[in-house]
Amino acid sequence: MKLVFIYGKPATGKLTVARELAALTGYKLFHNHQTVDMLLSVFEFGSPPFVELREKIWLSVFEQAAKARLPGLIFTFAPETTVRKNFVDRAIDTIAGAGSRVHFVELTCPMKEVYRRIDNKSRRNTGKLTSHEEYEKLEAANVFSTAHMPKADLTIDTAKLKPAEAALQIAKGLSLPRLAG
Repeated sequence: MKLVFIYGKPATGKLTVARELAALTGYKLFHNHQTVDMLLSVFEFGSPPFVELREKIWLSVFEQAAKARLPGLIFTFAPETTVRKNFVDRAIDTIAGAGSRVHFVELTCPMKEVYRRIDNKSRRNTGKLTSHEEYEKLEAANVFSTAHMPKADLTIDTAKLKPAEAALQIAKGLSLPRLAG
């Protein structure tokens, strides 16, 4: 199984590009808000049980997907300070232990574009961060640092490409299969 681990700061287009990539490849999409939203119904964001369960769920899904011999899985991830530093290493170990590989894809875009996108309707409908002021505060506190992430196999500036074009670039760059169509 190939785990396509798409990461980036808020509003860089992770979920939008991941949906296009899933449609292009037939890989299943597991985006981080599926777990986050479920846990927020019970626990406060960043609380110890939230952090513990979020990572257990993510890792369990990776492990079971690899055991089920899925050809591929797409995961979206927003690095931030409530994620423990060893999570990415544990994800790599989980996938490697199942004889599979993680491919890291970083999505970026200029701050001007982030600010244009941050309060889009699509973000409001999914419970994501939509406040310019809150984003600025979190960015100033270095909450979204990607410094601890492994070197990306691909880095894509989503301000320069449409989501379908970015997905195609990922599929080509990682030699992923494409559905006939």
